[in-house]
Amino acid sequence: MKKNTPLKITFLGTGTSTGVPMIASTHPVSKSTDFKDKRLRSSILISWDNYNYVIDCGPDFRQQMIRENVQHLNGILFTHEHADHIAGLDDIRPYCFQMGDLPIYLLERVLKVLQKRYDYVFATENRYPTAPSVAPTIITHKKSFELDGVSVTPVELMHGNLPILGYRFNNVAYLTDIKTISSEEKEKLKNLDVLIVTGLRKEPHATHFNIEEALAFIDEVQPKRTYLTHISEVLGFHEEVQKELPENVFLAYDGLVLESD
Repeated sequence: MKKNTPLKITFLGTGTSTGVPMIASTHPVSKSTDFKDKRLRSSILISWDNYNYVIDCGPDFRQQMIRENVQHLNGILFTHEHADHIAGLDDIRPYCFQMGDLPIYLLERVLKVLQKRYDYVFATENRYPTAPSVAPTIITHKKSFELDGVSVTPVELMHGNLPILGYRFNNVAYLTDIKTISSEEKEKLKNLDVLIVTGLRKEPHATHFNIEEALAFIDEVQPKRTYLTHISEVLGFHEEVQKELPENVFLAYDGLVLESD
């Protein structure tokens, strides 16, 4: 295992489930001309050596892959089954044309949802010739695993009442759609170089951290740097919100690239 493999993290999308701007919105942020206020659905690309892995595959997946010129993909890790995290699955087809079955890593519950929603992907008879194809690996928060020399630790989060997964890659953690987390799972988040976590809006929300909750969590976990994601337009303009955040806490934006040892 390469414990110190340098990681490159690209924010493919940093928006909440509706994206920013939201359809039919009249909110001032939706009318912003600042590119940092244009947010596709939340997802990141993690790269090292010649490997590319995506966390989640939402409805903007095609646009994100084209924008970042991702020429090959080694696999997808899913956090949970909500549409803004799985609705781009059909668009993996070009990668399947390259490599055959695309590896996916997910909870058993999430796999069952994909099998129902995308039954043609999993069909064994009368398959459409150009349908996407996947190679699922069931994972849980109880066991770490390795991807091409990098340690991956699933972290159980509560998205309201729904248990979902965040992921730690070496010393980088990605925790989207989090509302609560157990003390046991927090132990997996010690000594982080980079924490990426939800900061939806200022007002409380039933299933996501608001800014106050996110900052309290950051203060507890003590990563070296934190980037907030899964952001709603009602949080405010990017540049204005950034000025209100503590040192070493940053508002992520689409296309932002980080390097981590």
